Amino acid sequence: MTTEKGNGPRRSDTYLAAEITAPGRVELKSLPRPSLGADEVLIEVKASAICGSDLHLYHGKHPDAPLPSAVGHEMAGEVVERGAAVTKVQLGDRVVVEPIIPCGTCHYCRLGQYNRCLNVKYGYRTGRSGLAEYYVASEQWVHHLPAELSYAEGALIEPLAVAVHAVRRADVRLGDQVAIFGAGPIGLLTLAVSKAAGAAQVCMVDIRQDRLAVAAALGATEVVDARLEDPVEYIRQASGGIGASHSFEAVGAQGTLVSALKVLRKGGTATLIGIFENPQVGLEAPIFVQREIGLLGSSGYCWDFPTAIGLVRRRAVNLAPLITHRLPLADVDRAFAAAVDREKLAVKVILEP
Repeated sequence: MTTEKGNGPRRSDTYLAAEITAPGRVELKSLPRPSLGADEVLIEVKASAICGSDLHLYHGKHPDAPLPSAVGHEMAGEVVERGAAVTKVQLGDRVVVEPIIPCGTCHYCRLGQYNRCLNVKYGYRTGRSGLAEYYVASEQWVHHLPAELSYAEGALIEPLAVAVHAVRRADVRLGDQVAIFGAGPIGLLTLAVSKAAGAAQVCMVDIRQDRLAVAAALGATEVVDARLEDPVEYIRQASGGIGASHSFEAVGAQGTLVSALKVLRKGGTATLIGIFENPQVGLEAPIFVQREIGLLGSSGYCWDFPTAIGLVRRRAVNLAPLITHRLPLADVDRAFAAAVDREKLAVKVILEP
């Protein structure tokens, strides 16, 4: 298959890509430079980020990805080669990647609900590491990165799209009162998107003061250290005794899920984003009927990347407070060590060439 290549220096026949080989162990592997399908592009990765799901992989506890596994799916870079049938992007384009691989033919794909695909895959689950020198993607899942946005910001478009999807699912509107449990990257981005959607009050709950400080920088109206006070009671008082209209669980733990339900006012909605390493949880079923509350799940993204890019482009969302560490790809092991070491106060660790 003929491909079109850039005019830069000749690239090696191999490239480096990260792999989690065992719990707590990440290595850079030398892989053969991939060939392209007709509709695919080769992207030279300029910035990539470590995700919370990557950390589940790192601990060997990801529910859907056994080890050894490729790792990483948050990235931005430059198109350096393209397949013969590619028309959407040009060589030299700055792009971000939507790392989902739906089948395109199942019931949900035909409805355009590709995040619900019955046969959905993600790049890292098919051996494509985003923490790498190069990444191959179908042109339909490549989005242009505006010139005014940095590659590091581009690497965070993927988690921002997760937050956009969650806030859309929850239907947060002007004047709403939102409570978010978990000030990890997804929780923090959900805060930023909720503010951009018009929420009047957004309360962030966590047990880490450094994360709560980032939440305040992103515009949280209230921050609650759950080690020091009861967040449910605090939020009820802050809302005049009625509770939050919307809550988000972004931790993946029974305690925070229960709190996210208890904090709701009558008729409120909780949205679950967190990945549960232990999927068995216990809930008080009568609360759903007695208070007419709802519990939604939010999975990935579906037509949310353009919105996420637009939010950053017009500076409705500021990604800078989340970027706490920058390291070269060659130090990927040190990057993961920093991401899991609470004393390093990491939120988002960016890897660059």
